[in-house]
Amino acid sequence: MVVTTRQRIGLGIALALSVANLAGLGSPTPAGETGPPLVVLVVGALLGVLGIVGSVVGWRSGNRKVLRVVAGAVIVMALLATPAFFFPVPAGVKALVGVVTLVSIAAVVLVLSPARVPAEEVRS
Repeated sequence: MVVTTRQRIGLGIALALSVANLAGLGSPTPAGETGPPLVVLVVGALLGVLGIVGSVVGWRSGNRKVLRVVAGAVIVMALLATPAFFFPVPAGVKALVGVVTLVSIAAVVLVLSPARVPAEEVRS
């Protein structure tokens, strides 16, 4: 299958989000401070690896199943960040989580966007 420009942009965003999620494992929450538990960081890192591999494979092949896996990984990564809205964390962290959530939604929409079919092919 052919990968559209919209899908490539979405895969690029998904790749960046996956790398950032993988990097989160390198700085666990210090004892006594508010932050994600280690299990959330580990799951996020595993999803980050899945997102990186899926983005590269999806970029090259355009396989719809791989694109769905990437979208699923990005969705779960965003869901893992949402508890920050409900716990007492600094406003900057909440703003960052909000931006990441919106960027994640944009990435999923772009990755899952269908290829446009020219009007001549639709009429046949």
